[in-house]
Amino acid sequence: MKIFDVYPLFDIEPVKAEGSFIWDQQGTRYLDLYGGHAVISIGHTHPHYIKLLSQQLNQIGFYSNSVKIPLQDELAQKLGTLSGYENYQLFLCNSGAEANENALKLASFHNKRKKIIAFTGSFHGRTSLAVAATNDTKIVAPINENEHIVFLPLNDEAALKQHLTHEVCAVIVEGIQGVGGVHVANASFLQLMRKLCDETGAIMILDEVQSGYGRSGYFFAHQHADIKPDLITIAKGMGNGFPVAGVLISPKFEAKHGMLGTTFGGSYLACAAAIAVLDVIAKEQLLGHTKFIGEYIIQQLNNLPHVKEIRGMGLMIGIELDQACAPIRTKLLKEHQVFTGASSNPNTLRILPALNLHKRDADAFIQALSTVLNNL
Repeated sequence: MKIFDVYPLFDIEPVKAEGSFIWDQQGTRYLDLYGGHAVISIGHTHPHYIKLLSQQLNQIGFYSNSVKIPLQDELAQKLGTLSGYENYQLFLCNSGAEANENALKLASFHNKRKKIIAFTGSFHGRTSLAVAATNDTKIVAPINENEHIVFLPLNDEAALKQHLTHEVCAVIVEGIQGVGGVHVANASFLQLMRKLCDETGAIMILDEVQSGYGRSGYFFAHQHADIKPDLITIAKGMGNGFPVAGVLISPKFEAKHGMLGTTFGGSYLACAAAIAVLDVIAKEQLLGHTKFIGEYIIQQLNNLPHVKEIRGMGLMIGIELDQACAPIRTKLLKEHQVFTGASSNPNTLRILPALNLHKRDADAFIQALSTVLNNL
């Protein structure tokens, strides 16, 4: 049997990782500024992360949600405190797509409606309704096509006013679009969305799967707009590589047995991983560090040739060039041993490093990119 071939692969096999670096079989060290799609939030093999997972594995690794799992309560308490959402509820699952599926389902259970507003450039996952709300026809199979979804331009307030009516079940938006090329949802746009949802009874869903967990310099990217959505979806950096995700649920939603469910969500190991991440973010004050180092990188990048625009917040940065970025990413990887990411915009290079990225490593990337761009 062979692996189903769905990804183009770099000819690199990582065998070791620590902090912001990975090593291949030949012992070559690479600076990891992509973090496996923004998953590595506190650095590879962080000691506290290893400690909590190891301790938990030696006690009990898994049982279903038919028993009490106190780690879930500890995770919910720490997440509520650090994020500022103490009075919300938490549903735990396994992936960002699953979180978005459940958020959309909750919205429809709540107001009994079907119509969904999403946005051009969006990416919400690859399953059923999540992929139907994703603005990429290449990954939407005919069976996933959904007549209840309308796509509007991001940050288009006039279009939002026109379409966000009493017929709408939910509006789902990323705090910062990731795959779409790192586009930030404007504060005024999110504030208008909140107002219109309140007026119409529609549910406001913030997809913080990639932009959450401190990546923007806020715990959630939408917090720059000083609003509170009804539902917030989380994953990626939540477990620093361990599959874990969730939905933060407003007090307006009433839980009922059988409404939602999961086999693996909220397992002992998943909770241990997620708790370790929150512990490190708090102890190492990574929100402030992320904001500082992100602003520094953006300032330095603006001085480079061939840079058309810099977008993003914190350590979620899109570098739009005046040409395709694929050859530049290849040069960074092969000539300077730096991993970076791409997006649906062929000219936009993404960097999504660990939140504890050192300034010296940021400088190494800036120097490498400068060398590549100056030699074009």
